[in-house]
Amino acid sequence: MADTGALTPSPVPDVRQITVSDLTASLSAGWHDFLKAPLFGLFFSAVYVLVGIGLVSLGAGTLAWTFVMSLGFPLVAPFAAVGLYEVSRRLERGKTMDWSRVLGVVVREKDRQIPWIGAIIVFYFLFWSFLAHMIFALFMGLSAMTNVSTSYEVFLTPDGLTMIAVELCVGAVFAFVLFALTVVSLPLLLEKELDFVTAMLVSLDAVRQNLALMLVWAAVIATLLLLAMVPYFLGLLVVLPVLGHATWHLYRRLLNHEA
Repeated sequence: MADTGALTPSPVPDVRQITVSDLTASLSAGWHDFLKAPLFGLFFSAVYVLVGIGLVSLGAGTLAWTFVMSLGFPLVAPFAAVGLYEVSRRLERGKTMDWSRVLGVVVREKDRQIPWIGAIIVFYFLFWSFLAHMIFALFMGLSAMTNVSTSYEVFLTPDGLTMIAVELCVGAVFAFVLFALTVVSLPLLLEKELDFVTAMLVSLDAVRQNLALMLVWAAVIATLLLLAMVPYFLGLLVVLPVLGHATWHLYRRLLNHEA
């Protein structure tokens, strides 16, 4: 569907029940896809790594540039993910791995439904940023007047530790909701001709019907990403494409594609 750009609406696929073996098989398939087409994986993951390094570098710079980079990243990220999905889709169907065709699919997505997902991620990010600042102000009180970039001991106070705990809990909930909205919708919009609202509803339903295992999958993603970011984000060059390919294979297992 992605290659032809057909406009005929696709039927909404049904959700399947998955097992632990589906998670392990998807992760294994993601690793094998990366080994089969490593240059594509490295190319698309480099977007994330370069932006991550840029954000860290600009953290000591102007607020304006940091804000611009933070807003731009959620718009670019879905297209990089689509590139990884397209690579797995072509490998799955035995198609040739051609740069012009893969990048052509990514470019054509700008005229379909993916940009709407990017816009929603931006608004989501802005709301979470506002809420995080509110939580910080609520718990830190007058101590918020302290230069927290040099006075880290303020975070070791009871109020500071409570603030960190609340931020982590609320952030985890927000992250999982965003995960539930996009884990199936992004690959679904690549393969099928559906509107983004329907795709997100299907994604939410897939997560709801497989809640325990999808919580495990989200935890695996979070853990691997956290470990990959430790060595100056360089681990993301491998972890991101593997997870991107694995997400495609899990999407294929989560939905009934016979229709």
